[in-house]
Amino acid sequence: MLANTPEPPYYAVIFSSIRTENDDDGYNRMAVLMETLARQQPGFLGFESARHDTGITVSYWKDLESIKLWRAHAEHQIAQEKGKALWYREYKVRIAKVERDYDFTMASSK
Repeated sequence: MLANTPEPPYYAVIFSSIRTENDDDGYNRMAVLMETLARQQPGFLGFESARHDTGITVSYWKDLESIKLWRAHAEHQIAQEKGKALWYREYKVRIAKVERDYDFTMASSK
């Protein structure tokens, strides 16, 4: 499902990653916890995620302060450290200001 974001401007945090071979089931539990906690944060607008060889998660935020507070969240910092130690071979975080968006939805046929 695509995130239902407000009218721009807003911000996107793009997290691109390549996982290690460590298939520890703790990763999935942590991912669910991070989604739950992020949704509770002031300024959180939504997210989209896809994984194949490269994983990409885009989270949307009202402003840069909201992103800063999420990055500093204690449980999120634990997840970041575990990610570096166990789950990611490499990752990159990009923060972008969304200045314009548009969409398309196929009409359902009857």
